[in-house]
Amino acid sequence: MSVFSERLIQLRRDKGISQAAFAKEIGVSSRTYQDYEYGNREPQVAIFARIADFGGVSLDYLAGRTDTP
Repeated sequence: MSVFSERLIQLRRDKGISQAAFAKEIGVSSRTYQDYEYGNREPQVAIFARIADFGGVSLDYLAGRTDTP
């Protein structure tokens, strides 16, 4: 599993919401979101930024470039 997938799962759990709810917040289908968590696909830059904004973290944190959210 990638650093991105692990951090995405942790963000969702910290928010206490389902995969479907997170997917709706960032504007993707539930299946697409599941693929992000399972490491089967990576989001485009615009979606990556929405995830960071919704999660209240930096893009560098999501990408694994820093451990500081």
